[in-house]
This record gives sequence, structure tokens and C-alpha cells, in this order.
Amino acid sequence: MQEELNVLVQAQYPLIYLVTSEEERAEQAIATIAKISRPQRRVFVWTVTHGLVDYEQPRNITQHNTVSPEAAIEWVMNRQRDPSIFIFKDLHPFIDSPATTRWLRDAIASFKGSQKTIILMSPVQQVPIELEKEVVVLDFALPDMGELNQVLTQHLEQNRGRRLTTEAREKLLRAALGLTQDEAEKVYRKAQVTASRLTEAEVDIVLSEKKQLIRRNGILEYIEEDETIDAVGGLEELKRWLKQRSNAFTERAREYGLPQPKGMLILGVPGCGKSLIAKTTSRLWSLPLLRLDMGRVYDGSMVGRSEANLRNALKTAESISPAILFIDELDKAFAGSTGSSDSDGGTSSRIFGSFLTWMQEKTSPVFVMATANRVERLPGEFLRKGRFDEIFFVDLPTTEERQEIFKIHLTKRRRDIERFDLEQLAKVSDGFSGAEIEQALIAAMYEAFAQEREFTQLDIIAAIKSTLPLSRTMTEQVTALRDWARQRARPAAASVAEYQRLEF
Repeated sequence: MQEELNVLVQAQYPLIYLVTSEEERAEQAIATIAKISRPQRRVFVWTVTHGLVDYEQPRNITQHNTVSPEAAIEWVMNRQRDPSIFIFKDLHPFIDSPATTRWLRDAIASFKGSQKTIILMSPVQQVPIELEKEVVVLDFALPDMGELNQVLTQHLEQNRGRRLTTEAREKLLRAALGLTQDEAEKVYRKAQVTASRLTEAEVDIVLSEKKQLIRRNGILEYIEEDETIDAVGGLEELKRWLKQRSNAFTERAREYGLPQPKGMLILGVPGCGKSLIAKTTSRLWSLPLLRLDMGRVYDGSMVGRSEANLRNALKTAESISPAILFIDELDKAFAGSTGSSDSDGGTSSRIFGSFLTWMQEKTSPVFVMATANRVERLPGEFLRKGRFDEIFFVDLPTTEERQEIFKIHLTKRRRDIERFDLEQLAKVSDGFSGAEIEQALIAAMYEAFAQEREFTQLDIIAAIKSTLPLSRTMTEQVTALRDWARQRARPAAASVAEYQRLEF
């Protein structure tokens, strides 16, 4: 971006609109450009509090005669003859004023051949229609790995921190991607204060700073998961696939020639751990997990608002990448995209189209992790190769997997699980999902708690016997999903995957 800005200044573009919230960093970049320009340019900064002040002068000086926008632009036109760059910081609230707009247009006309440039600096883009043909809009990019490395190095030197390994440094830098330079400095200080050190172990503290970015967005939700991937019973094939890619976003992977993973779709029966595996992946990969709530995207208050919401959400996700974008129950989010024009004016179709385009064209390391229950409701475009790296099918747990699930849930609640016959419980709970097993266990605990005694094996069996699992109430749907997945998706369970490999 700095190179592009330099080119525009050298090419004598009269008006540049720089969208950024990092005033200090942007000023330093512009001052550097002014020094290397031929001829060299002076830099002036305008604020509504101090008027136009020379960049080299102290900032507490006030030029009262240039405090108003119109007076400042007039001064730029008529009083300053040298090649200069004028940074206007607080002009966006005044830019819609007819007088300000007119003065800007007059200034643009007078700048021809004068080596003078006005740069409007603002955190929001607000360009009047009168200036659209005259202005060039640039986004001032957030700090890259190199700039963040300087911040981290400076912090370590100031605090005499111990030397970091290359991998630990990279993890701390990647965790800070998407933050401004000031935010990165603050979060490194926060990690230092919290843990009295700054090592790989403090990556979680750095990641937590990104919550604020997400909270301000309103459509994305930052999810923190305490459970590790070992809390998921079974699904060994899926877990192996995820563990293989735990370092897929590192520089080492780029040097090896590996492309960044795009995403994965997890199909399966409700309650079989699809959402849990998505949440635990963020801990496995040490990446922030962002949940895209499609319900918040849709906004019927104004035409185009829903599409703008989606664009903002995806832009936020990209700004803090590498990250995992989690879309739960994708089949419900985009089920109405085919033929929705009658019901919602085509909003669902447009959102669906925008999302597909983004998935296809994105270059930022945002891993899309989606789950779905009803595959027949998904538009065919989602399922073609290239959208997702892999489509996994999560079936009802096998006997061995149910045994493992019982062990996980019992260990969470009691230390002495030797008194339970896990093999018997696994056999009795045939056709149960992971969620149904957990609920049966909780029901057994409530029963025993009401009678003021410890729950037993018989309590769990009784709770299982009184539960009608989803596999029996929705037999046709489960069978249809299995038939579809057998040919089109990869099984998440290791036993099924091995069987299929032997079959072929």
C-alpha cells in the first residue's frame, strides 16, 4: 500500500482518501514518502483542534486562523507555494458541507502542476458524489508480519525477555495479525503483566485481544473452547486429518510448497459431535474461532443491508486471519437460496452468491469450517470440489466409540469410573448419538440426586431405556444421509474408513 501511495504522490494526484484508524503509523509512512520524493515535499497536518501545523513542529501549537476546514483549504491553495502534502485528519464530519466540497474542488483545480497533494485521513469512507471522480480511495493495510516483528523485538528488548524460538515467535506474531500496531504493543504488554513473561504459552492472551474486534462487528461471535480435541469420542479419521494440518498456516508449510487449506464440510446426524470438533480445532491449531451467525446477517430494514453485513463480517474475518470461520448448520443458513426471490426479494440468493464468490476467490488464510444435517437442502454449488478441501460424514458412533464417549463424560463428573461397566453401557445404547448419551447420563444423575444417593450403572441403563433416540424417530432421514455420504463423503470414523479402503 505504501508503494501505491508513493506512486500517487509522485504522479501528482491532487486528492487521496486514506481509510485508516492508525493515524500515527499512517503519518510516519506519509512523512517517509515526502522525504524520498523528488522534489522533497513538506508535510502539514490539519486537525479541528489545532488547524494546519507543520509535521516537524510540536503538536501543541495552534494555528487559529486555519481551524475551520474552509480556511485551512484556502490557506493550502493560496498561502503555501512549496511542494507539500497536506494531511486532513478530521474532515469527514464536514465533507458533506457544500462550502467544504466546493473549496476542495477549487483546490484540486489549482493544484495542477504544483506538486501539492491533499490526503484525507479517516477511519470511515465518506466521499460526496461531487468528489467521486476526483478522489483516489486507499485502504491503509494493517501491520504485516515484518512490522509486528519489530514491535515484538522492541518489547522483548525493553523487558529483557528471553530469546524466543523461531516457531514461538511466529506463533506470537500470527496471533497478533489483524491488530493495529498500537493494539499489538498493548497486548504484548498485557501478556507480560499477566504472566511476567512473553513466550509461546501466552498466545492465548494475544488471541483474546481479538475478541474486541469481533464484538465491535456484531455479526461474528468469538468462541473460546476449553475442551481439547481428545474430548471428542471416536472420529479418529477426522481427528487425524486435522492433526496433519495443525501447522498448515506456518511459514514452514509455505516454504515446503503447501497451499493454505480452504475449509471442510462436516455432514452428519444431529448430536454426533460436529460442532464440538469444529470448536476444539481452534485449540488444536492455535487459531481464533469466529462463528458466523447468518441470522444476524439478514437485515430487511434497508435494501442491500444484508449483503453489506456479510461483506463486513468476511472483511473482519480476513483482517484477523489466520482464523477459522465456523458456520453451524449451513443447510439452514442457505436452504432458501434456490428460489427465494418470491419470499425475500432475492436477498438469500445474492448472499449465497457473494459467499460462494468469496470462498472461491479468497487469498487470506481463513479456514471455513461448516456443519450440516440435511444434505438435500444444500445447493449443489457448495458441494463441488474446490469449495472445501474435504467433506466428512459423521455417522452414529460405533460400539467402541460409544464406550469412549461414556468414558469421557463419566471422567468429567467422577474420578472412580472403574465401578461402571462401559462395555455393557455401550451395547445398551445402540443407535444413540454422543449428545443423547450425555443427556441419558445427566438424567441418571438427576434421578439419583433427587433420592440423595450416588448414581449407579442401573440408573444410566434405566435412563437409556426410557430415551427414544433420533436414529429411530428419523430413520428415513438418517438412512438417506448415509446412502448419500457413502459415495460422496469421507467417513470420520477410522473403522469405516479402513473398511472402505479395503473394499476398494
